[in-house]
Amino acid sequence: MDSKKMRRALFAMVAVFIVIVGTIAAANLDTVKQKLGLSAGVQIEETALIEEAEADSGQRGNNLSAFLQDETFFDPEVKFKSIETYSGRNVFLMMSSVAKDLRVMIVDSVGKLVTGTPFTITVQGGGEYTDTDMDGIIYIDGLRSGEYSVSLKEEEGFIVPNTITSIQVRQEIEYRVLDDIEYLIMTEDDIDVEKEDKAVNGAEEAADGSENTELQFANGNAKLGIDVSKWNKTIDWEQVKDSGIEFAIIRCGYRGATSGALVLDPMYTTNIRGAIDAGIPVGVYFFTQATDEVEAVEEASMVISLIEDYDVDYPVFLDSESAGGKGRADGLDADERTRIHKAFLETIASAGYETGIYASRNWLNDEVDMTELSEYKTWLAEYADVPAYNEYYHMWQYTSKGTVDGIETRVDLNLCYMNIDTSINHAKGAAGYSGVIDGDSGNVPMSTDDEE
Repeated sequence: MDSKKMRRALFAMVAVFIVIVGTIAAANLDTVKQKLGLSAGVQIEETALIEEAEADSGQRGNNLSAFLQDETFFDPEVKFKSIETYSGRNVFLMMSSVAKDLRVMIVDSVGKLVTGTPFTITVQGGGEYTDTDMDGIIYIDGLRSGEYSVSLKEEEGFIVPNTITSIQVRQEIEYRVLDDIEYLIMTEDDIDVEKEDKAVNGAEEAADGSENTELQFANGNAKLGIDVSKWNKTIDWEQVKDSGIEFAIIRCGYRGATSGALVLDPMYTTNIRGAIDAGIPVGVYFFTQATDEVEAVEEASMVISLIEDYDVDYPVFLDSESAGGKGRADGLDADERTRIHKAFLETIASAGYETGIYASRNWLNDEVDMTELSEYKTWLAEYADVPAYNEYYHMWQYTSKGTVDGIETRVDLNLCYMNIDTSINHAKGAAGYSGVIDGDSGNVPMSTDDEE
C-alpha cells in the first residue's frame, strides 16, 4: 500500500472515532455540563420558575396536600369562641319575656334544650346568671323594663356564638302567645308523674248521689258529649261516634303540681286526631297550676301551640281544680287565682279562640271571683240530678261514671248548651239542665237556633 492510501485510511478512522465520541457526549449532555461547571445558572433559573409557579397555585411540586403545612393559607379570622379547639357542640340562645322577666334557653343546632351543663350568661347591667339546675333554662324576674343585651360565656366542649343578643323587657304584661313555648313542653318521660299529675275532682267529692249516669239524648237543644284524657286509655272513636256522642273535650296537657313543669298529655295527639277523623267536633282543656300571670301566659301559649294545626270548634277550657291541697297553686286566694286565670283566658282569646273555665260548683262559688270572669264560658262540674249552681253556665258535666261504646273505662258525660255554629246560648240553674221555661223563678230558658 502506498503512502497516499495509508493517509486516507487513517483519516477515515479518525472521523469514525470523532462521530462515536460526539454521540456519547450528546447522550450525557447534563453530566458533561456539570463536569464543566456550565449548569449552575440553568438550575437556578429552573428553581426560580418552580417557586414562582408554586406561589401562584398554592401547590409544591406534586404534593397535593402541601397547603396544609402553609400557616398563611387559612383565614385567620375567628368565627366562634371556644376553649381549646373548634371541636364541640354548637349552642345558641333563645329568649323571651312576658313582663319584668327574662327567660333564656340554651339550645343546640336542632333546637333541643342542652341539659346537664351549668351554662352562665352575662346580662348587660344585670350581672351573671348560672343554670344551676342544668336544665338548659335560666329565668330572671324582677327586671326593670328596657332593652337588655345577653351573651353566653364559654363552656368547655361547646362552641358558643361570638355575638350579643338583645331583647326588650316590658313593664306591663301583654297577653300574647310566646313563640318559643315548645322548648318548655315536656313529656311524662321527663317527670315523676305520681307527683305531678294530681288534679282532684271536686265534683266527685261533692256528689249527692242523685246523678244520672246514662247518655242523655233528646234533651232540648243540648248536645251530648264527653271529655277524655290519658286516664281513658285507647279509644275507638268510630264506635264513640256511632254511639251518638256529638262532641269531645280533650285534655291537651297540665302543669305539674310539684315542679311546675308544662307536660303534654300522652294521649292528646291520638285523641284529637281520632275524634276529628271520626267526624266528632272537639275542644280542649288544660289543668292549671300557675302561680302568677307569667305562668298563666305560658300555659295558654302551650295550648295554642298544640291546637293550631287542628280544627277546634269548641272552646279552650282552663281546668281549675285542687291538686289535693299540696299543689303549688292550692294556696292562692280567690283574687289571686282569678287574676291568674284571667291572664290565661285573655291570652287564649287574643289568639282568636273561644275560651272559658271548668270547675265544680263549690270551686266556682268559693275559689274564684266569677263576676270578673263573666265574659268567658263556664263549664260546670256538678254530679246531681239537677244542678244547684245558680249562675250562668254553658256546659254541664253531669257525671263521671258514664259508659260509651269504644271507651273501656268510665267516662265524663256532658251537656252543651252553646250553639257552636252561630251564637253562644246561656243556661242557668235547673233550666240549664231541663230546659224548662220558668219566668217566675228567674231561670233563663235555653234558646233555639233561631234565637239570638
